[in-house]
Amino acid sequence: MMLKPLSPYLVLATAIILPGVGQVINKQPLRGFVFVFFIVLLGAFTLKTAAPDVSFAGKYAGGLFVWAMAIMDAYKVARIRDAVWQHQAPSVGDTK
Repeated sequence: MMLKPLSPYLVLATAIILPGVGQVINKQPLRGFVFVFFIVLLGAFTLKTAAPDVSFAGKYAGGLFVWAMAIMDAYKVARIRDAVWQHQAPSVGDTK
């Protein structure tokens, strides 16, 4: 019997607050590490290449973009796992 996965909304909230942790709680720690690596790498790159008068979001645009992708990825995987679990879970009253 497969354990019920975490709520996709809980995964979404976690991914928004802590970059890469959404993937970790989806049991994809390496994927989470890769996202965090590229968040830091691209954030640092855009910080170094942005003009001095650019806004905070502009200075870290590369990292923020990857963070947004990580959020969407964690939520999508959590939704798929939840849908698969609901499809495979026996209905009430089923006897197998």
